[in-house]
Amino acid sequence: MALDETRFAASCLAELSSVLQKKSIILGCDIDRVASYWDVAPTRALALLMPNNTSEVSEVMRICHKYKQPVVTQGGKTNCVQSANSNPEEIILSTEKLNQIESIDIVNAVASVEAGVVLQTLQKACLEKDMLFPLDLGSRGSCTIGGNVSTNAGGISVLRYGMMRDLVLGLEAVLSDGTIVSSMNQMLKNNSAYDVKQLFIGSEGTLGVVTRAVVKLVPKPLSCQTVLIGVVNFSDVIEILNETRRRLAGILSAFEVMWGPYFQAVTEDGGHSSPISRGHGYYVLLEAEGSDPERDDQLFQKLLEQLYLRGAIEDAVVAQSEADRIGLWQIREDFGVILEDTPVFLYDVSLPISSMEEYVDLTIKAVKEKWSLSEVYALGHIADGNIHFFVRPNAGPATFSLHQTCDALMYKALKKYHGSISAEHGIGIEKKQWLSQSRSETEISVMKALKHTLDPEKLLNPGRVFD
Repeated sequence: MALDETRFAASCLAELSSVLQKKSIILGCDIDRVASYWDVAPTRALALLMPNNTSEVSEVMRICHKYKQPVVTQGGKTNCVQSANSNPEEIILSTEKLNQIESIDIVNAVASVEAGVVLQTLQKACLEKDMLFPLDLGSRGSCTIGGNVSTNAGGISVLRYGMMRDLVLGLEAVLSDGTIVSSMNQMLKNNSAYDVKQLFIGSEGTLGVVTRAVVKLVPKPLSCQTVLIGVVNFSDVIEILNETRRRLAGILSAFEVMWGPYFQAVTEDGGHSSPISRGHGYYVLLEAEGSDPERDDQLFQKLLEQLYLRGAIEDAVVAQSEADRIGLWQIREDFGVILEDTPVFLYDVSLPISSMEEYVDLTIKAVKEKWSLSEVYALGHIADGNIHFFVRPNAGPATFSLHQTCDALMYKALKKYHGSISAEHGIGIEKKQWLSQSRSETEISVMKALKHTLDPEKLLNPGRVFD
């Protein structure tokens, strides 16, 4: 950093210290945190700020705007595409102290929360009042509501409840100049001109800092049926999906599929115990939740009976307790064993269900042809068209070139099926060079126009999504 820039940064930090408590500011040299869940390198930033409320966030942004100081917002740091990874010249604005659940309104079926509330904390608080906040994903114990909003989070219940965008009724955000945009609407219907909150949902912190939200709730389910099914072919997966959507309409909450290599990797020695044979081609984790336990169980059992008679199911195990259910979900969600040997590159794509088998086969073939010792693990929220991949090239250390080559292999075939390079993780830094494959030039121009209007100095999460 040049001398003038150093003095400018020092003046900015001095003014910030006048509006935040001393314990809410950590200078860069004293930050003792990893970059993110996915990157254990030390955090590099000019400073880490932890405001206590929206007013303090506003003051922070007003001062940073005055000094043209770049700011990156951080929540639970579980983002997969480096949206919240900081650079040495940036100030981190952490929402960790914006952690209050302001209200859970059973009558109106809404909750008002601050951005730093951890997803699992909100889930548990709602269950205590016999309500459910239906967004759910594997990082529930770390990710925050603000991050869920900023990335338009998806997860395992999208086929029933939709993405985070579908669950947000109201929002409060702070613009790059400190202006507070508050629209904490609690109504399902509000067609009073533009729905401004939608600008901030899924924009990855590039248009404003989300500080509060009003989210939709539903009554807590009274029944839950979970089954892990082993099948031979992907055609069996499709048959099970179609029959399940027909027979469990209204109560189907999750339909997850693990390709054989993924299941085998997470259940091998040192991993999770496998309740069924590890030799199946595909594994379906299916869950239904309803309000009539007796009827729901009958529907569920009838479904399995019909699928067995048709020969679609080769093997299956039904959860008999909550402990069984958790054990089945851990196989799906706990992929730590796959990450032990690096580098491993993560992909999150979406495409028509009818094209999935062909796309996965083509992609695995391309990777194997490039790197004969490579490993590819696939799984996903198949019912909503989303597949995740873990790719280990086994071709040397993690270099930018290696990652770029792997990206090209994964995305080349995707274009043929008009798929998206990001189903739910966002674009961040990691995927921005591929954005034009999923969005048209006109769409990207509109995005840039919005960015210029709301953040003309490019202070909020600069270099993320696009340059």
